[in-house]
Amino acid sequence: MELKEQANKLEGHEKNTAQEGRVLSPEDISRVKAMGFLHHKGTTKFNGRVLTRNGRITAEESQVITEAAKLYGDGYMMMTTRLTIEVSGIDYENIDDFRKYIGKAGLETGGTGKKVRPVVSCKGTTCQYGLFDTYELSNEIHWKFFKGYQDVTLPHKFKIAVGGCPNNCVKPNLNDIGIIGAKAPVFDPSKCRGCKKCQMEKVCPVNAAKVLDGKLAIDPAACISCGRCVAKCPFHCSDEAIYGWRLYIGGRWGKRAAHGQMLDKLFTDKQEVLDTVEKAILLFRSQGASGERFADTINRISFEKAQELLLSDDLLKQKTEILGS
Repeated sequence: MELKEQANKLEGHEKNTAQEGRVLSPEDISRVKAMGFLHHKGTTKFNGRVLTRNGRITAEESQVITEAAKLYGDGYMMMTTRLTIEVSGIDYENIDDFRKYIGKAGLETGGTGKKVRPVVSCKGTTCQYGLFDTYELSNEIHWKFFKGYQDVTLPHKFKIAVGGCPNNCVKPNLNDIGIIGAKAPVFDPSKCRGCKKCQMEKVCPVNAAKVLDGKLAIDPAACISCGRCVAKCPFHCSDEAIYGWRLYIGGRWGKRAAHGQMLDKLFTDKQEVLDTVEKAILLFRSQGASGERFADTINRISFEKAQELLLSDDLLKQKTEILGS
C-alpha cells in the first residue's frame, strides 16, 4: 500500500511539473549528465548515478544513500547493470544538495561520457569458485584508471570488468577489457594410467580433458583454466596448477554485441595485469577514431597488432605523448 501511495504521489508530482511549464535547456541537461545525473524524460527530474567503486558499499554508505533518496528524490533506488546505484526523482535544483549529502560518506556521482567507466566486479572474493580477490583488484583499477584517468577523453566509453573465474558472471569478455581469474592445471602425463573412468575427464566442464588411446590429454585451445580438474587424479598426475589471469579485449554488449578475444598470455603477475589495462586505454586513446568502440579499433588495426602492442612496453613509454595529444 505504501509503495502504491508513493507511486501515485510521484505520478501526481510529474503532472504538476508539466503543468508548471518549467523547461530545462539542452545545456542544463548535458551539464548535469556529465556529473552523473540522467534526465527523466518529460519532467524536470533526474536519476543520480551513485558510484560504488566496484559494486560493494558499506552499511554506512547504504544508509546515507537511503537518506538522500528520501530527502532529495522520490524514495526509490535502482541497481544498474554496471553495479552503480541510481536514485530517482531528483529535482534539477536539488542536484548540488544531493551530491553534498552523499559526499558525507565519501560517495560521489558520475560514470558517464567518453572516458573510462566504473569498473564492474563479481563477488569472487567470497565466492566458492573465486580464484582471487576480485574486490581488491577492482578497487585498484577504480582508483588507478577510473579516478586516475577521469580527465582523459577517449574516442568512446571504455568498460572494464573483473571476474573471479571462467563462470563469467559479470561477462568480462563482453567488455572493452575483461579480466578473468585462472587456475591452469600442470599435467604430468608420465603419471597417467589411462583409467577408463578418469576423474579429471569427469569433472572438466568443457570436455577439454579426454582419455585418448589410453592416455589423458588436455586440449590447450579448449581448456578455460577453471582449475576444476586440479588434484582430482588419484595417481597425482595433476596436483599442481598455475594461478593467474586471462585477459580479453574488444568485447562489447548492446545493439552491436562483440565477443572479446583472449590474449595468448596467461598473466601471473598482478602488476602486469594492471599495466596491460593501462596499455589498452592508451592504445584506444592513440589508435581509436572518434565515435568508435575499442572493438572497432581492434578490428581495424587487427587483433594481432593490438596484442603485439599490449604485450610490449612501447605504449607505456609513449604515455606522456599519448595523453598530451
